[in-house]
Amino acid sequence: MKKHPPDLRTDIGGIQLKAPVMTASGTFGYGAEFDPFMDLNRLGAIIVKGLSLDPSKGNPPQRIIETPSGMLNAIGLENVGIDAFIREKLPFLEKLSVPVIANIYGQSMDEYVQVATRLDAVDAVAGLEVNISCPNVKAGGVAFGVDPDMAAAVVAAVKTAVSKPVMVKLSPNVTDIVKIARSVEDAGADSLSLINTITGMCIDIHTRRPVLANITGGLSGPAIRPVALRMVWQVAKHVEIPVIGVGGIMRAEDALEFFIAGAAAVQVGTANFINPHAAVDIIDGIESYLEQHGCSSVTDIIGTLEIRS
Repeated sequence: MKKHPPDLRTDIGGIQLKAPVMTASGTFGYGAEFDPFMDLNRLGAIIVKGLSLDPSKGNPPQRIIETPSGMLNAIGLENVGIDAFIREKLPFLEKLSVPVIANIYGQSMDEYVQVATRLDAVDAVAGLEVNISCPNVKAGGVAFGVDPDMAAAVVAAVKTAVSKPVMVKLSPNVTDIVKIARSVEDAGADSLSLINTITGMCIDIHTRRPVLANITGGLSGPAIRPVALRMVWQVAKHVEIPVIGVGGIMRAEDALEFFIAGAAAVQVGTANFINPHAAVDIIDGIESYLEQHGCSSVTDIIGTLEIRS
């Protein structure tokens, strides 16, 4: 009798995925850019580049540089804006058989709500990923995601305004990520993705100037994976909603660590710059691992970390 392949399906707070691997926002464009390199329909979901109410040019160059085991970027959330996304980018995406999740951000509570409301009315968008690492211009530029009360307030405002599932992307640049996670869970978040990039910088020793025009940028890639894994493990133990692991996932083995730590799914980001079909390769590797270990479903390994007593 032929054995059935392992079941790769997973649920992330109301969004059903055929595979537990998504693309991380900001690393996959609007999806069409990677169409020549892979079968996009094999992905669990596509999370598009962060969207704002109006188009944004982002930061001036230089705004990206390779670092040991990682990458620093200060793109500044460049994007086409919500109107151009709906008009120009969604027609391609809505032809696919995978959920499309829109990453959104704003400089104020009202901006978050306006973007979320517009996308909530679009059938082709399955859910929202709320980036709370952005500065609140009305609070002196403090990022929404570093304060539990501000984080909860923006999530509650978005949840009140929409009917689609809301994923919240957490910043690692905090003292207690569990406290932030609990605050946004209490505010109504349907799932959590963590982590966003870690703030870092790089200096040109010959000019004695910052390499990035923005001075600091977000560190991603394998260098941050141990930090992301630790935070996912901590948060997954203390919340009831699904946790999505993000940070330096380059191979199937990396993703499997996150599942064992408690993640219900993962996002692949920096790997896309090195290997444009990384996400599909990782899906294949996860399936092979499950077959080798006699697992019928990816859910069999989620949260199975054994701690020695």
